[in-house]
Amino acid sequence: MTTVILLRHGRSTANVSGVLAGRSTGVGLDDHGRTQAEKLVDRLAELPLAAVVTSPLQRCRETVAPLLTARGLEATVEDDLSEVDYGDWTGRKLGDLGKEDLWKVVQAHPSAAVFPGGEGLAGMQARAVAAIRRQAARIGAEHGDRALWVACSHGDVIKAAVADALGLHLDSFQRIVVDPCSVSVISYTPTRPFVVRVNDTGGDLSALVPKPESEESDSSSDAADDPTAASSGDVTVPAEATVGGSTGVA
Repeated sequence: MTTVILLRHGRSTANVSGVLAGRSTGVGLDDHGRTQAEKLVDRLAELPLAAVVTSPLQRCRETVAPLLTARGLEATVEDDLSEVDYGDWTGRKLGDLGKEDLWKVVQAHPSAAVFPGGEGLAGMQARAVAAIRRQAARIGAEHGDRALWVACSHGDVIKAAVADALGLHLDSFQRIVVDPCSVSVISYTPTRPFVVRVNDTGGDLSALVPKPESEESDSSSDAADDPTAASSGDVTVPAEATVGGSTGVA
């Protein structure tokens, strides 16, 4: 088992302008987004991060940059964690896209949505989940099955991964909210994933620190009554939909 902290990039210039950035180049963080990225250093300070993986897009790289500097780490770039390829929708105003017939499909039946000149949301989910599991296996092999790591990606990508981990059909993924610079945490085990947190924008993350093996052994007697806790090991498992995820703008 490894535990991934799915980090959405900080607020970007496109979020503020109401534009669907997609894979456009030159879209970075705005001032607020840069502040969010800086605060991540303290927020994750207690966590023993084994690795950082990131989407290749600028706004994700800028989000993890302060964390990498503070930890002396280098990020692994994973192309399959990139934003949805929105094709001809890329760069257009969300207000205008809301008038398109496809918008209703994206909201109500996203598994059938394929963007003109781009990819389908079902294809996005498949490649993103496969990438997360692939990186989880690699990091687990290199750092042990208690490894805790960060994957920085995009709103729709993270929502799709959370939906998969929850066992939800993709058509329900618009019910999940993932704000800029929020963290959603999933533990992947040999049997099934466990969703630990969703859209956490400021809570105490110290509970994610892996427990010593001695503590886990002491609590093993509870396993029969609490199979979820036993399977998860290191951790206690306990807005309006929009394409591209929420903007983080009040």
